[in-house]
Amino acid sequence: MYLVQSRHRPAARGIAGLTEAVVDLSAIRANIRTFRGRMPHDVLAVVKADGFGHGAVPVARAAVEAGATWLGVAHADEALRLRAAGLTVPILAWLYDAAELMLLGDVDVDVSVSTVAELQRVASTPSVQFVHLKLDTGLHRAGCAPDQWIELTRTAAHYEALGAVTVRGIWSHLSHGDSVDAVRSRRQLQLLRTGVGLARRAGLRPSVVHLANSAGAITLDAPDCGLVRIGAGLYGIDEVGLGLRPAMRLMSKLTQVRRIRAGEGVSYRHEFVADRDTTIGLVPIGYADGIPRVAGGQASVWCHGVRMPVIGRIAMDQFIVDAGDHTVEPGAPVTIFGDGSAGEPTAAEWASWAGTIPHEIYCGIGSRVPRRYEEGNR
Repeated sequence: MYLVQSRHRPAARGIAGLTEAVVDLSAIRANIRTFRGRMPHDVLAVVKADGFGHGAVPVARAAVEAGATWLGVAHADEALRLRAAGLTVPILAWLYDAAELMLLGDVDVDVSVSTVAELQRVASTPSVQFVHLKLDTGLHRAGCAPDQWIELTRTAAHYEALGAVTVRGIWSHLSHGDSVDAVRSRRQLQLLRTGVGLARRAGLRPSVVHLANSAGAITLDAPDCGLVRIGAGLYGIDEVGLGLRPAMRLMSKLTQVRRIRAGEGVSYRHEFVADRDTTIGLVPIGYADGIPRVAGGQASVWCHGVRMPVIGRIAMDQFIVDAGDHTVEPGAPVTIFGDGSAGEPTAAEWASWAGTIPHEIYCGIGSRVPRRYEEGNR
Protein backbone atom coordinates (compact mmCIF):
# COMPACT_ATOMS: atom_id res chain seq x y z
CA MET A 1 0.00 0.00 0.00
CA TYR A 2 1.24 3.47 -0.86
CA LEU A 3 0.23 6.38 1.31
CA VAL A 4 0.11 9.39 -0.96
CA GLN A 5 -0.26 12.82 0.52
CA SER A 6 -2.13 15.26 -1.68
CA ARG A 7 -0.30 18.44 -2.53
CA HIS A 8 -3.60 20.26 -2.16
CA ARG A 9 -4.22 19.89 1.55
CA PRO A 10 -7.18 21.74 3.02
CA ALA A 11 -6.08 25.35 2.95
CA ALA A 12 -6.19 27.81 5.80
CA ARG A 13 -9.71 29.12 6.13
CA GLY A 14 -8.76 32.70 5.23
CA ILE A 15 -7.59 32.04 1.67
CA ALA A 16 -9.78 28.96 1.20
CA GLY A 17 -12.92 31.03 1.47
CA LEU A 18 -11.63 33.83 -0.74
CA THR A 19 -9.30 32.47 -3.39
CA GLU A 20 -9.47 29.36 -5.55
CA ALA A 21 -8.14 27.95 -8.80
CA VAL A 22 -11.06 26.63 -10.81
CA VAL A 23 -10.16 23.86 -13.28
CA ASP A 24 -12.57 23.06 -16.10
CA LEU A 25 -12.05 19.38 -16.85
CA SER A 26 -14.12 19.66 -20.03
CA ALA A 27 -11.36 21.92 -21.39
CA ILE A 28 -8.81 19.18 -20.69
CA ARG A 29 -10.95 16.71 -22.65
CA ALA A 30 -11.50 19.17 -25.49
CA ASN A 31 -7.77 19.83 -25.82
CA ILE A 32 -6.98 16.12 -26.00
CA ARG A 33 -9.66 15.66 -28.65
CA THR A 34 -8.26 18.58 -30.63
CA PHE A 35 -4.90 16.85 -30.88
CA ARG A 36 -6.42 13.47 -31.61
CA GLY A 37 -8.47 15.02 -34.39
CA ARG A 38 -5.37 16.49 -36.04
CA MET A 39 -3.12 13.42 -36.07
CA PRO A 40 -3.25 9.65 -36.15
CA HIS A 41 -0.87 9.18 -33.24
CA ASP A 42 -1.58 7.91 -29.77
CA VAL A 43 -1.39 10.57 -27.05
CA LEU A 44 0.69 10.56 -23.88
CA ALA A 45 -0.76 13.15 -21.49
CA VAL A 46 2.02 14.79 -19.46
CA VAL A 47 0.77 15.34 -15.90
CA LYS A 48 4.07 16.07 -14.17
CA ALA A 49 4.35 18.89 -11.61
CA ASP A 50 0.91 17.95 -10.32
CA GLY A 51 -0.58 18.41 -13.75
CA PHE A 52 1.14 21.78 -14.30
CA GLY A 53 -0.50 22.88 -11.05
CA HIS A 54 -3.98 21.82 -12.16
CA GLY A 55 -4.07 18.57 -10.15
CA ALA A 56 -2.51 15.46 -11.67
CA VAL A 57 -5.16 12.89 -10.80
CA PRO A 58 -8.28 14.76 -11.99
CA VAL A 59 -6.46 15.90 -15.14
CA ALA A 60 -5.17 12.40 -15.85
CA ARG A 61 -8.62 10.90 -15.50
CA ALA A 62 -10.13 13.50 -17.83
CA ALA A 63 -7.34 13.00 -20.38
CA VAL A 64 -7.77 9.23 -20.41
CA GLU A 65 -11.53 9.62 -20.77
CA ALA A 66 -10.89 11.78 -23.84
CA GLY A 67 -8.61 9.20 -25.45
CA ALA A 68 -5.10 9.57 -24.03
CA THR A 69 -3.54 6.11 -23.94
CA TRP A 70 -0.44 6.95 -21.91
CA LEU A 71 0.48 9.20 -18.99
CA GLY A 72 3.86 10.81 -18.47
CA VAL A 73 5.50 12.15 -15.31
CA ALA A 74 8.93 13.35 -14.30
CA HIS A 75 9.37 11.93 -10.81
CA ALA A 76 8.68 8.53 -9.31
CA ASP A 77 6.31 9.80 -6.61
CA GLU A 78 4.12 11.35 -9.30
CA ALA A 79 3.72 7.95 -10.95
CA LEU A 80 2.96 6.29 -7.61
CA ARG A 81 0.26 8.86 -6.92
CA LEU A 82 -1.45 8.08 -10.22
CA ARG A 83 -1.39 4.35 -9.58
CA ALA A 84 -2.67 4.84 -6.04
CA ALA A 85 -5.61 6.76 -7.55
CA GLY A 86 -6.52 3.75 -9.68
CA LEU A 87 -5.24 4.85 -13.09
CA THR A 88 -4.22 1.76 -15.04
CA VAL A 89 -2.98 3.03 -18.42
CA PRO A 90 0.77 2.81 -19.14
CA ILE A 91 2.83 5.44 -17.32
CA LEU A 92 6.33 6.62 -18.23
CA ALA A 93 8.57 8.18 -15.55
CA TRP A 94 11.94 9.66 -16.49
CA LEU A 95 13.50 10.87 -13.23
CA TYR A 96 14.08 8.40 -10.42
CA ASP A 97 16.81 7.04 -8.17
CA ALA A 98 17.89 3.48 -7.51
CA ALA A 99 15.79 3.23 -4.34
CA GLU A 100 12.63 4.15 -6.25
CA LEU A 101 13.02 1.54 -8.99
CA MET A 102 11.52 -1.28 -6.96
CA LEU A 103 8.47 0.85 -6.12
CA LEU A 104 7.96 1.76 -9.76
CA GLY A 105 8.27 -1.84 -10.84
CA ASP A 106 5.79 -2.98 -8.22
CA VAL A 107 3.09 -0.79 -9.78
CA ASP A 108 4.04 -1.44 -13.43
CA VAL A 109 5.54 1.91 -14.42
CA ASP A 110 7.81 2.22 -17.46
CA VAL A 111 11.13 4.00 -16.86
CA SER A 112 13.45 5.96 -19.10
CA VAL A 113 17.05 4.82 -19.52
CA SER A 114 19.88 6.97 -20.91
CA THR A 115 23.07 5.10 -19.97
CA VAL A 116 24.40 1.58 -19.65
CA ALA A 117 24.81 2.12 -15.90
CA GLU A 118 21.13 3.04 -15.58
CA LEU A 119 20.16 0.05 -17.66
CA GLN A 120 22.19 -2.26 -15.44
CA ARG A 121 20.42 -0.93 -12.35
CA VAL A 122 17.03 -1.45 -13.99
CA ALA A 123 17.93 -4.95 -15.16
CA SER A 124 18.96 -5.89 -11.62
CA THR A 125 15.56 -4.80 -10.30
CA PRO A 126 13.31 -7.79 -11.01
CA SER A 127 10.03 -5.91 -10.68
CA VAL A 128 10.80 -3.43 -13.48
CA GLN A 129 9.87 -4.76 -16.89
CA PHE A 130 9.47 -1.99 -19.46
CA VAL A 131 12.05 0.63 -20.39
CA HIS A 132 12.25 3.44 -22.93
CA LEU A 133 15.75 4.10 -24.22
CA LYS A 134 16.35 7.84 -24.60
CA LEU A 135 18.66 9.18 -27.30
CA ASP A 136 20.04 12.71 -27.05
CA THR A 137 19.27 14.19 -30.45
CA GLY A 138 20.21 17.77 -29.64
CA LEU A 139 18.56 19.04 -26.47
CA HIS A 140 21.70 17.98 -24.54
CA ARG A 141 19.86 17.39 -21.31
CA ALA A 142 19.10 13.75 -20.51
CA GLY A 143 19.57 11.02 -23.08
CA CYS A 144 22.30 8.80 -24.43
CA ALA A 145 25.09 10.48 -26.37
CA PRO A 146 25.03 9.29 -30.01
CA ASP A 147 28.54 7.82 -29.77
CA GLN A 148 27.37 5.57 -26.89
CA TRP A 149 24.07 4.54 -28.46
CA ILE A 150 25.28 1.32 -30.09
CA GLU A 151 26.66 0.09 -26.78
CA LEU A 152 23.41 0.95 -25.00
CA THR A 153 21.19 -0.77 -27.55
CA ARG A 154 23.36 -3.90 -27.68
CA THR A 155 23.39 -4.09 -23.88
CA ALA A 156 19.61 -3.65 -23.86
CA ALA A 157 19.22 -6.44 -26.40
CA HIS A 158 21.37 -8.66 -24.21
CA TYR A 159 19.24 -8.01 -21.14
CA GLU A 160 16.08 -8.43 -23.17
CA ALA A 161 17.26 -11.85 -24.35
CA LEU A 162 17.78 -12.79 -20.70
CA GLY A 163 14.24 -11.67 -19.87
CA ALA A 164 15.49 -8.95 -17.53
CA VAL A 165 13.85 -6.03 -19.37
CA THR A 166 11.67 -5.27 -22.36
CA VAL A 167 12.50 -2.23 -24.45
CA ARG A 168 9.01 -0.90 -25.07
CA GLY A 169 10.02 2.54 -26.36
CA ILE A 170 12.71 4.71 -27.89
CA TRP A 171 12.40 8.45 -27.46
CA SER A 172 13.97 11.88 -27.39
CA HIS A 173 13.11 15.51 -26.62
CA LEU A 174 12.83 18.40 -29.08
CA SER A 175 14.90 21.50 -28.41
CA HIS A 176 12.88 23.83 -30.68
CA GLY A 177 9.50 22.13 -30.85
CA ASP A 178 7.60 25.42 -31.07
CA SER A 179 9.55 26.69 -34.10
CA VAL A 180 7.15 26.90 -37.02
CA ASP A 181 9.79 26.09 -39.64
CA ALA A 182 10.72 22.89 -37.73
CA VAL A 183 14.23 22.91 -39.23
CA ARG A 184 15.96 21.77 -36.04
CA SER A 185 13.12 19.39 -35.24
CA ARG A 186 13.54 17.64 -38.57
CA ARG A 187 17.25 17.21 -37.86
CA GLN A 188 16.43 15.67 -34.50
CA LEU A 189 13.86 13.41 -36.14
CA GLN A 190 16.48 12.13 -38.58
CA LEU A 191 18.86 11.40 -35.70
CA LEU A 192 16.11 9.56 -33.86
CA ARG A 193 15.29 7.54 -36.97
CA THR A 194 18.94 6.58 -37.26
CA GLY A 195 18.92 5.57 -33.59
CA VAL A 196 15.81 3.44 -34.06
CA GLY A 197 17.44 1.75 -37.04
CA LEU A 198 20.52 0.92 -34.99
CA ALA A 199 18.35 -0.39 -32.18
CA ARG A 200 16.50 -2.68 -34.56
CA ARG A 201 19.82 -3.87 -35.98
CA ALA A 202 20.79 -4.79 -32.41
CA GLY A 203 17.65 -6.92 -32.22
CA LEU A 204 15.30 -4.58 -30.37
CA ARG A 205 11.67 -4.19 -31.45
CA PRO A 206 10.23 -1.15 -29.63
CA SER A 207 6.46 -0.81 -29.90
CA VAL A 208 6.47 2.99 -29.42
CA VAL A 209 8.74 5.73 -30.73
CA HIS A 210 8.13 9.28 -29.51
CA LEU A 211 9.73 12.67 -29.98
CA ALA A 212 7.16 15.46 -30.32
CA ASN A 213 5.77 17.69 -27.59
CA SER A 214 2.50 19.64 -27.97
CA ALA A 215 3.84 22.16 -30.48
CA GLY A 216 6.06 19.65 -32.24
CA ALA A 217 3.10 17.36 -32.76
CA ILE A 218 1.72 20.01 -35.12
CA THR A 219 4.89 21.46 -36.66
CA LEU A 220 6.74 18.19 -37.27
CA ASP A 221 5.61 15.57 -39.78
CA ALA A 222 6.68 12.30 -38.17
CA PRO A 223 4.28 9.47 -39.10
CA ASP A 224 6.76 6.85 -37.89
CA CYS A 225 6.55 8.23 -34.33
CA GLY A 226 3.37 6.62 -33.12
CA LEU A 227 3.11 8.52 -29.83
CA VAL A 228 3.09 12.25 -29.07
CA ARG A 229 3.59 13.77 -25.62
CA ILE A 230 1.01 16.47 -24.93
CA GLY A 231 1.94 18.67 -21.98
CA ALA A 232 1.44 22.41 -22.48
CA GLY A 233 -1.39 21.90 -24.94
CA LEU A 234 -3.26 19.70 -22.50
CA TYR A 235 -3.78 22.72 -20.24
CA GLY A 236 -4.60 25.15 -23.04
CA ILE A 237 -1.17 26.71 -23.52
CA ASP A 238 -1.57 27.30 -27.24
CA GLU A 239 1.82 27.68 -28.91
CA VAL A 240 0.67 26.92 -32.46
CA GLY A 241 -2.79 28.47 -32.78
CA LEU A 242 -4.95 25.37 -32.46
CA GLY A 243 -7.73 27.10 -30.56
CA LEU A 244 -7.00 25.22 -27.35
CA ARG A 245 -8.99 26.08 -24.22
CA PRO A 246 -7.18 27.21 -21.05
CA ALA A 247 -8.45 24.97 -18.28
CA MET A 248 -7.73 27.10 -15.21
CA ARG A 249 -9.02 30.41 -13.95
CA LEU A 250 -7.69 31.96 -10.75
CA MET A 251 -10.37 33.68 -8.68
CA SER A 252 -10.38 35.77 -5.52
CA LYS A 253 -12.40 38.48 -3.77
CA LEU A 254 -11.67 41.95 -2.50
CA THR A 255 -11.30 41.81 1.27
CA GLN A 256 -10.89 45.52 2.00
CA VAL A 257 -11.79 48.67 0.07
CA ARG A 258 -10.75 52.21 0.95
CA ARG A 259 -10.25 55.66 -0.51
CA ILE A 260 -6.83 57.24 -0.56
CA ARG A 261 -5.88 60.80 -1.41
CA ALA A 262 -3.55 62.11 -4.08
CA GLY A 263 0.01 61.93 -2.81
CA GLU A 264 -0.54 58.86 -0.61
CA GLY A 265 1.59 55.77 -1.24
CA VAL A 266 0.63 52.10 -1.40
CA SER A 267 2.42 48.96 -0.20
CA TYR A 268 6.11 48.59 0.72
CA ARG A 269 8.38 51.58 0.10
CA HIS A 270 5.52 53.43 -1.60
CA GLU A 271 6.69 52.57 -5.10
CA PHE A 272 3.21 53.63 -6.15
CA VAL A 273 2.01 57.09 -5.14
CA ALA A 274 -1.52 58.13 -6.14
CA ASP A 275 -1.69 61.09 -8.50
CA ARG A 276 -5.39 61.58 -7.70
CA ASP A 277 -7.93 60.60 -5.10
CA THR A 278 -8.83 56.97 -5.83
CA THR A 279 -10.33 53.77 -4.46
CA ILE A 280 -8.07 50.82 -3.75
CA GLY A 281 -8.93 47.18 -3.06
CA LEU A 282 -7.01 44.43 -1.29
CA VAL A 283 -6.74 41.00 -2.99
CA PRO A 284 -5.72 38.26 -0.51
CA ILE A 285 -3.16 36.34 -2.55
CA GLY A 286 0.53 37.06 -3.02
CA TYR A 287 3.86 35.76 -4.15
CA ALA A 288 3.75 32.92 -1.61
CA ASP A 289 0.79 31.64 -3.61
CA GLY A 290 2.37 32.07 -7.04
CA ILE A 291 1.57 35.68 -7.98
CA PRO A 292 4.83 36.89 -9.58
CA ARG A 293 6.31 39.67 -7.47
CA VAL A 294 7.98 41.22 -10.52
CA ALA A 295 4.60 41.77 -12.18
CA GLY A 296 3.69 44.56 -9.76
CA GLY A 297 3.05 47.82 -11.60
CA GLN A 298 2.33 46.03 -14.87
CA ALA A 299 -0.40 43.50 -14.15
CA SER A 300 -4.15 43.95 -13.89
CA VAL A 301 -7.15 41.92 -12.73
CA TRP A 302 -10.80 41.79 -13.75
CA CYS A 303 -13.38 43.17 -11.35
CA HIS A 304 -16.86 44.58 -11.98
CA GLY A 305 -16.40 44.24 -15.72
CA VAL A 306 -13.21 46.30 -15.99
CA ARG A 307 -9.49 45.75 -15.67
CA MET A 308 -8.04 47.19 -12.51
CA PRO A 309 -4.26 47.72 -12.41
CA VAL A 310 -2.13 46.11 -9.73
CA ILE A 311 -0.37 48.92 -7.90
CA GLY A 312 2.56 48.92 -5.51
CA ARG A 313 4.64 45.93 -4.55
CA ILE A 314 3.04 42.50 -4.56
CA ALA A 315 3.47 41.16 -1.03
CA MET A 316 3.74 37.60 0.24
CA ASP A 317 0.02 37.21 0.94
CA GLN A 318 -1.74 40.08 -0.82
CA PHE A 319 -1.66 42.83 -3.40
CA ILE A 320 -3.50 46.09 -4.10
CA VAL A 321 -5.54 47.11 -7.14
CA ASP A 322 -6.61 50.57 -8.21
CA ALA A 323 -10.40 50.72 -8.67
CA GLY A 324 -10.38 54.42 -9.57
CA ASP A 325 -13.85 55.87 -9.14
CA HIS A 326 -15.66 52.56 -9.60
CA THR A 327 -17.98 51.61 -6.78
CA VAL A 328 -16.69 48.38 -5.25
CA GLU A 329 -17.36 46.66 -1.97
CA PRO A 330 -15.55 44.01 0.05
CA GLY A 331 -16.45 40.60 -1.32
CA ALA A 332 -16.49 41.74 -4.94
CA PRO A 333 -15.25 38.85 -7.14
CA VAL A 334 -11.87 39.23 -8.81
CA THR A 335 -10.59 37.21 -11.76
CA ILE A 336 -6.81 37.20 -11.63
CA PHE A 337 -6.59 35.24 -14.86
CA GLY A 338 -8.91 33.19 -17.05
CA ASP A 339 -9.32 32.32 -20.69
CA GLY A 340 -9.72 35.97 -21.72
CA SER A 341 -13.17 35.51 -23.24
CA ALA A 342 -14.75 38.15 -21.01
CA GLY A 343 -11.85 40.57 -21.22
CA GLU A 344 -10.02 39.28 -18.16
CA PRO A 345 -6.24 38.81 -18.14
CA THR A 346 -4.88 35.42 -19.19
CA ALA A 347 -2.05 33.35 -17.76
CA ALA A 348 -0.11 34.23 -20.90
CA GLU A 349 -0.43 37.92 -20.05
CA TRP A 350 0.75 37.32 -16.49
CA ALA A 351 3.68 35.42 -17.96
CA SER A 352 4.51 38.38 -20.18
CA TRP A 353 4.31 40.79 -17.25
CA ALA A 354 6.63 38.52 -15.25
CA GLY A 355 9.05 37.82 -18.11
CA THR A 356 8.37 34.09 -18.08
CA ILE A 357 6.13 31.48 -19.72
CA PRO A 358 2.56 30.38 -18.85
CA HIS A 359 3.89 27.01 -17.66
CA GLU A 360 5.59 28.74 -14.72
CA ILE A 361 2.49 30.76 -13.85
CA TYR A 362 0.35 27.62 -13.62
CA CYS A 363 2.96 25.53 -11.80
CA GLY A 364 3.60 28.34 -9.33
CA ILE A 365 0.06 28.48 -7.92
CA GLY A 366 0.76 27.24 -4.42
CA SER A 367 -0.81 24.75 -2.06
CA ARG A 368 -2.64 27.43 -0.06
CA VAL A 369 -4.89 27.95 -3.09
CA PRO A 370 -7.52 25.20 -3.20
CA ARG A 371 -8.41 23.66 -6.56
CA ARG A 372 -12.05 23.27 -7.49
CA TYR A 373 -13.11 21.13 -10.44
CA GLU A 374 -16.03 21.79 -12.70
CA GLU A 375 -17.46 20.54 -15.97
CA GLY A 376 -18.12 23.10 -18.67
CA ASN A 377 -19.11 22.13 -22.19
CA ARG A 378 -17.97 18.58 -22.78
